[in-house]
Amino acid sequence: MKLLLNQGLPRSATALLRDAGIDTIHVGEIGLSEAEDAEIIRSARSEERVVATLDADFHTLLALEEATSPSIIRIRIERLRAQALTDLLLAVIAQCEEDLEQGSAITVELNRIRIRRLPLLPDL
Repeated sequence: MKLLLNQGLPRSATALLRDAGIDTIHVGEIGLSEAEDAEIIRSARSEERVVATLDADFHTLLALEEATSPSIIRIRIERLRAQALTDLLLAVIAQCEEDLEQGSAITVELNRIRIRRLPLLPDL
């Protein structure tokens, strides 16, 4: 599993995730800290990384493109410190690894994880 952490998530979680065996980079490490969301998606897709973000726009962009990658983990829990974020992402990966590998948009809330397979199609 390879992760790309978006702005708003603690950059220090990158090292913790690496120590846990997850190939992780932060947008700030690769010059994308001020990039448009579409550029971050392109980068993640080309490197086959899952994007972890606080930003709801990623799900919208994937839906508009009818994209099948990259997988997105949207975290709807604010102010997570590095260790709490690391623990959360490790738990989500363990629970949703197959979904992430096949292309999914995952929303993580305090007491719930919602998984939607890509491409995201409009609800009828």
